[in-house]
Amino acid sequence: MQSDQFPRGIDHIGVTVPDIEAATVFLIRALGAEVVYDTLVRGEPAQAGPDVEARLGIVAGAKIVAFRMLKLRNGPGIELFEMEAPEQRSPARPSDFGLQHLAFYVDDIDAAARRFAANGGELFEGPHPLPGPERGDGNVFRYGRTPWGMIVEFITYPASQPYFETTPLRRWTP
Repeated sequence: MQSDQFPRGIDHIGVTVPDIEAATVFLIRALGAEVVYDTLVRGEPAQAGPDVEARLGIVAGAKIVAFRMLKLRNGPGIELFEMEAPEQRSPARPSDFGLQHLAFYVDDIDAAARRFAANGGELFEGPHPLPGPERGDGNVFRYGRTPWGMIVEFITYPASQPYFETTPLRRWTP
């Protein structure tokens, strides 16, 4: 098979938030994100109607009131959408189907967790050692929740991992 038939990697992750300005401030303060550009600024005509609904698979009557692209130092972009819809649900929990969490590689998990919590994030218990093929000295993770309910993970694995001995493949690390 030709390699151009397969994705090269993740370009961006789209996240629907209740307030794009509050979410942007949180991501800047908690994760060091930067705003790259706005595609639709709140106050401009919303994107709505049957064409938008069909293109994005959103519910009838939903409208996009703002969206913006942010970046972290490394990895995919984060595209924020502020939408209004007749029926909006709470974010999925890790036990629900769909995107379970967004993971951020950090060098200092304790510092990253403190910054996240200081800016309005909720931390779950931890950090915890990475299991099985990822275990190693200092290889740990910790989950949390953003102010709008999205689940995130902070992860670091500075030590060699057992899976290195069973395959030449390596997961991508920023």
